[in-house]
Amino acid sequence: MPDIRCIGIATGGGDAPGLNAVIRAATKAAILKYGWKVIGIPDGFDGLIWPEKAFELTLKEVSGILPRGGTILGTTNRGDPFHYKKTENGKEVQRDISCKVITNAAKLGIDAVISIGGDGSQKIAYELFKKGMKIVGVPKTIDNDLSATDVTFGFDTALHTVTDAIDKIHTTAESHHRVMVVEVMGRDCGWIALEAGIAGGAHVILIPEIPFTIEYICRIIKERTKQGKDFTIVVVAEGVKLPPELKENRRMSAVGNLIGGAIAKASRKEVRISVLGHIQRGGTPTPFDRVLGTRFGVAAVDLIAAGGFGMMVALRGDSIVSVDVAHAIGHLKSVNPNGEIVRAARAIGIGFGD
Repeated sequence: MPDIRCIGIATGGGDAPGLNAVIRAATKAAILKYGWKVIGIPDGFDGLIWPEKAFELTLKEVSGILPRGGTILGTTNRGDPFHYKKTENGKEVQRDISCKVITNAAKLGIDAVISIGGDGSQKIAYELFKKGMKIVGVPKTIDNDLSATDVTFGFDTALHTVTDAIDKIHTTAESHHRVMVVEVMGRDCGWIALEAGIAGGAHVILIPEIPFTIEYICRIIKERTKQGKDFTIVVVAEGVKLPPELKENRRMSAVGNLIGGAIAKASRKEVRISVLGHIQRGGTPTPFDRVLGTRFGVAAVDLIAAGGFGMMVALRGDSIVSVDVAHAIGHLKSVNPNGEIVRAARAIGIGFGD
């Protein structure tokens, strides 16, 4: 059994509903179950570059945060102590200050750190672990694209947010006889677009895993018009692979705008675009995400107590397990184009642009 008296908690990468549930559960379990002190590390591992910003997490500090979105610790998706950017002699340079981070954690009396984050944050945590820091991981991403866990907290809340938006867009699309393009998050994988698209009754779903053509989308729109259905909902993941004719303009506009413009030109239909953006990250976490976040937080504390450093908690079936972070990072859980969910969507008439 490791000698643990104080742990630190850090949240890195993009925020996600349920982060506060993890922080709350880990803090309460550490204090109530093990009698440990808990230090909140602000803004990911940046909080160990300036340790004076760290503060103690008490039961009072985490009271009432369960239904809150975001993270009370703050977060950043740029904080990498192995490639820390700073200005020297008027030029931006990168420095490895990971040793400083480890030293500052020791000065704060932190014996082990819970790193809550996605693939990028877990990679940084693993590198710090290899240099001697005692770390356990908690997976976090609304994209649900981490291969080591069946589900990540935040994904369910994002699905609710997107599905609610599609429901609202559906009624105005039908009323005005328009094609509505809804751009959602999903940089590498299309889970949000796929599941929210199905739940929201979309007619076309475009995801990074399946190539598409504007011609195909227009064909679906035309077929629907022949059936007396003068509106179409197209849900687009932000990371879709654009057809060659649109690629050169990708940096100039959101992909939803590019695709919507191309559909309008080719179909001669009235098209409106909604880019949902960061509302998908915000809001009150669903009960599922609160419960999963709580289970992850407690499991992470138990993992520290058992000496499971370099490991990450994960959901497998109905159980919370621990997996080696080295095997968990760098492997995205992509949508299987021939998988059961895609086949079910195709069976009810949803098109994927191919």
